Amino acid sequence: MELPFAESYRIKMVEPIRRSTREEREAWIKAAKYNLFNLKSNQVYIDLLTDSGTGAMSDRQWSALMLGDESYAGASSYYNLKEAIQNILGFDYFLPTHQGRAAENVLYSTILKEGDLVPGNSHFDTTKGHIEFRKAIALDCTIDAAADTQRELPFKGEMDLGKLEAALKSRDRKDIPCVVLTITNNTAGGQPVSMKNIRETSELCHKYGVLLQIDGARFAENAYFIKTREAGYADKSIKEITREMLSYADIMTMSSKKDAIVNMGGFVAFRDEALWRKCQMFCVMNEGFITYGGMSGRDMNALAEGLNEGTEFDTLETRIKQVEFLASKFDEYGIPYQRPAGGHALFIDAPKVLTHVPKEELIAQTLAIELYLEAGIRGVEIGTLLADRDPVTRENRYPKLELLRLAIPRRTYTNNHMEVIAAAMKNVYDRREQVTRGFVITKELPVMRHFTIELERAR
Repeated sequence: MELPFAESYRIKMVEPIRRSTREEREAWIKAAKYNLFNLKSNQVYIDLLTDSGTGAMSDRQWSALMLGDESYAGASSYYNLKEAIQNILGFDYFLPTHQGRAAENVLYSTILKEGDLVPGNSHFDTTKGHIEFRKAIALDCTIDAAADTQRELPFKGEMDLGKLEAALKSRDRKDIPCVVLTITNNTAGGQPVSMKNIRETSELCHKYGVLLQIDGARFAENAYFIKTREAGYADKSIKEITREMLSYADIMTMSSKKDAIVNMGGFVAFRDEALWRKCQMFCVMNEGFITYGGMSGRDMNALAEGLNEGTEFDTLETRIKQVEFLASKFDEYGIPYQRPAGGHALFIDAPKVLTHVPKEELIAQTLAIELYLEAGIRGVEIGTLLADRDPVTRENRYPKLELLRLAIPRRTYTNNHMEVIAAAMKNVYDRREQVTRGFVITKELPVMRHFTIELERAR
């Protein structure tokens, strides 16, 4: 008999979580102004808001954390991280930051100006926010197939090279500071990008003299998909694939809270020493000295170890098979999601579930609230709220994809929890015809509104 798949770890520590009643959840979400970010953690049973900083560190990471060097300048922890970034990712220069959006802030404060064009494959919320806050334009050049949730493609998050070249031709080189390639493509449903597309995107950028920035928050998951789906890579290690992927980039921004499996940390890495030196000013101003940025020595040590563990095949296989397991339950129940299953999350196609809720009433947010009310499960809207308003017209932008993201923290929940999630979603799906109204906005910030937005039920 062939042995079944099992997790590549055993559990050494547990944290109690509490179930709640429907009545409690009704009161809590109303008090939170129907914003799931405003809920207290003890009001949530299974927390799928994000996979960012919510994973479980290993015993080796905890050991590394205890050996952190907290020297203000030149700490040994910095050099441990420097060595890991050089050996695993292939970059000689980097600046530590407290998380990924801080890395974007350091970079874009240096290279971006008003009126610039930044093409990319579905910029995520903070990336687009940093660009548009500086009165520049974030242009989506994702392949059209990404908008068809039921279409099965092995690399559905790719850059459309025709769209990208048209964008690069449309402006002078000095007005395009970089192109952003996100691997995996979070906004498009956690979908990967092939090595071929990464290489060809890089070649096109360099043809026009434009820098390629890789948003590598989930680079290791992307490498896993290349290994398992792209011809010629089955026999290569995750670390070998990682080195090749990132060799095509001039810059890498990293939220280390994802694939490096730490609770806090990030960095921006460079090939060019001159650009690294230019960015140092904003690192010092906004994060801290260049050898710690926004991180403690403890965090840098844990991150160095996490980069190593996060690029091991067994770690990634365990992680991605759990997402696939949840997807198999959704398939069983007929629940529509962005296919195939993403690397870090399942993205439910909200308009295919709540067919009677008008788009103006925030379909994906409505579905997220229904799932919370059903079982205390917290997801996040990847749709109209996240898309923000058009910076010129101030009208709501309605994206092609209106998704409820269920992001699975790494090494945190068991498949029993996945069973609960699937059953709760089935219950919502079974009563979907009863949900006819959504929510309206009562208060919002001008940029990245979804984090702090306030809502009320539509009447």
